[in-house]
Parts: sequence; structure tokens; C-alpha cells
Amino acid sequence: MAQNKSLSTQEVADILHVSKSTIYELIRRGEINSYKIGRKVRFTQDDVDAYIARSRHEHSTQPVKKIDTGSTLLSPEEPGAPDIIISGQDVVLDILANYLQQCGVKAGRTYLSSFEGLLALYQDKVDAAACHLFDGRRFNTGFAASLVPGIATVLVNVSYRKRGFYVRRGNPKGIRGWDDLGRGDISILNRRPGSSSRILLDVQLKRMGIPASTLKGYDRIMGSHLTMAAAIAEGEADLAIGTERISRQMDGIDFIPLMEERFDIAIKKQELEREPVGKMIELLNNSAFRREISRFSGNDYRDSGKIIAEV
Repeated sequence: MAQNKSLSTQEVADILHVSKSTIYELIRRGEINSYKIGRKVRFTQDDVDAYIARSRHEHSTQPVKKIDTGSTLLSPEEPGAPDIIISGQDVVLDILANYLQQCGVKAGRTYLSSFEGLLALYQDKVDAAACHLFDGRRFNTGFAASLVPGIATVLVNVSYRKRGFYVRRGNPKGIRGWDDLGRGDISILNRRPGSSSRILLDVQLKRMGIPASTLKGYDRIMGSHLTMAAAIAEGEADLAIGTERISRQMDGIDFIPLMEERFDIAIKKQELEREPVGKMIELLNNSAFRREISRFSGNDYRDSGKIIAEV
């Protein structure tokens, strides 16, 4: 096969013997490179070969350490313990961890939801917890105060991004906003409890006085924004809540923007003097790093690296 041939998502899935949803998840986690032609996601054979090589550990650089925060973490004295553990599910955090690794900081990653990440921060299981949680009035500050109680915490901004509805291309149900959740002919896909999308949905349902039990599909849980958007494109439901960036990677869906959300990293204030934490904040302010993450459309990095709030 010619190395410069453009491969579709289905072709790559066939090569790797996995589902299309798995390919979208690999893209989300930054584990396979891709590019776009219009709205279509495409790959080169080099992209696929590089992923296979990394999967076989045929690379010389030490990988970012994946951390299972459900079990006891390595103590700082043990060889191989991370200098900093970053929680969160956005691919930008994977890029950040890799940059830290290149700077000589041993970075660990754990893919917790915002809610779980703040709890893990309180329990000293992680050093930095990415969050984008809306309580009906503001982002992150209220949740940080509640889930990391009695401990001075700072919120360092990563980006601002648009959140809204994924709907099938052409919006056949004519969905416009939150009030459409009260219609009897609308079905949804949901995320698990603790995820930012689930919390946002619950906040809006409470505001409108709509019982969750009346919403068709409320209990149908998807693993990621990518898999959820793919299911909407295939007509499995009428809408799902997600971020604009994912919609730009997916054929067959439209995005209805509803709000701008603030995406922050929560850090205990006492940890700001630690070199790995300082290096992370320095990178968020670094022009090369910003250029790297600016490739992800739909995000605004105007305050990246700034302490946006103290709780």
C-alpha cells in the first residue's frame, strides 16, 4: 500500500481489527495521528504504522506513565513514581504530559472525570485535576470548594470552549436549545454520573423541572464524546451533549452551541512551589505549547496558564 494513500476511519479500523468507535477513542486520547479533509477524518499508512510500533513498544522515549487511581499509588520514594499526576480526559492533557516528559519531569496521567478528579485531588491521589463543571451559575469554583473542602485551591485556566448539542446532519428534529429536552419526541445519549456532560444535563433538567425519568435515553451511557457523536451520526438518538471540537472531527453531525465553558486545572495552593507544578504552569504559558494545542479547533486559549480563581 502506498505510504501517502489517504485511509478512512473504517479502513484503519479494519487494519487494526477494531471498531470505528475504538479508532475515535484513540484519536481522542492522542494515541493515533490523523488529519482532516473538510469534515472527514483521514489517516496515512505512516500514522497507522507509527501507532502499531508504539503499541509494540518499539520506541526509545519513556512513555507517560498511566496511573490507576483506584488502587494505591506508588509512594514518592519508590523508583519510577511520577513527579506529577494529571487527571482529566482531554487530549490536550496528554500533550501537556508529553511536553513535561520531554522537559525531564516524570508525568503520570489518569483519565478521571472532572468530579472524580477533584475528589482524587482532595485525597492526594493526583496533583492536578482538570475540570469543567457547571453548577448553574459558574464553572468549577463551587465544585472545587465542595470537593476539596478546607484546602486552599487555585484554578489554572487551560482554555475556553463551546459546549452544546450534537445532532444528526441537517438537524431533522429541529432542535434549538435546552427547552427541546421537554419534548416527547426527543431521545438522547448520556454520560456516566460524575462526568461534566451528565452534571450539566442534570442541572438543566432541574432548572426546567423535567424529571430525568421522562427523558428517553437518559440511562443509555456512552464512554466518550467521540463514541457518542458517532452514535448520533448513525441515528441511534436525536441529541447528546458535547464539545464543538469533537463535532469537527466527525462526519454526519451538526453542532448547536449553547454555552462557553471554562476548562481549568485545579491545584492545591501549597503545591504551587513544587518544581513539577511550576513547570506545568510554565508550559501552559509557553508559545510553542500553545501553537501545538491551537490545532484543536473550537478552543480559545486566551487565558491559558493564568490563575483564574482561588478557592
